[in-house]
Amino acid sequence: MKIAFLLPAYNEEKNIGSVIQNLPAHKKDIIVIDDGSKDNTASIVEKTGVVLIKHKQNMGKGAAHQNGFNYAIKHGYDYIITLDSDGQHKPQESKRFIRQLEKNNRPDIIIGTRAYSLKNMPILRFFTNFTTSFIVSLLAHNRIKDSQSGYRAISTEVLKKVKLTTCNYQTESEILIKLGRMGYKIGAVPITVIYGVSESKINPIIDAWRFVQLTFKSIWR
Repeated sequence: MKIAFLLPAYNEEKNIGSVIQNLPAHKKDIIVIDDGSKDNTASIVEKTGVVLIKHKQNMGKGAAHQNGFNYAIKHGYDYIITLDSDGQHKPQESKRFIRQLEKNNRPDIIIGTRAYSLKNMPILRFFTNFTTSFIVSLLAHNRIKDSQSGYRAISTEVLKKVKLTTCNYQTESEILIKLGRMGYKIGAVPITVIYGVSESKINPIIDAWRFVQLTFKSIWR
């Protein structure tokens, strides 16, 4: 089984190097999409020797994912493990996904699920994640506990059959909704999340509106 690791990155010079260094993978199997960073993200990534794809300007996390998906599909990967570049995800925990992928009844997509509560998550993120996960679960016809998690493993065969229409943070929700409705198997593994290592790039107004738009489009389709 051939697995690629995909890291979308935008101004992540503080954390991207350590994330790459701690991934249990060959450098040729790590794909970083520099989404128009204005800092030294690209130069740091270049020194690591992994695959680097640059966007001349910021296009959005969803667009970065889609370009990474296309690269992985073109180069014959069976699965893609995505994780954030800001240090919130523990790279070593990708082994949990791999163990699930090695099983005969492996899911088509595996979500890294946080055991979140008001005790271990900022209050705004808690309510946002709870609400969006509830809505996505209804639309995807699957119980999804952590729809906003960017730590995932996805089958490239499945990705070939899904037409994505968004290009920002709502793309991760769009993937779950469409895969769920198409009858693909959605699984989960527990993950740890480290808060406070970087500042969130989510715009609470713009990105919330984008999610609302995706919701209404999904209801009527």
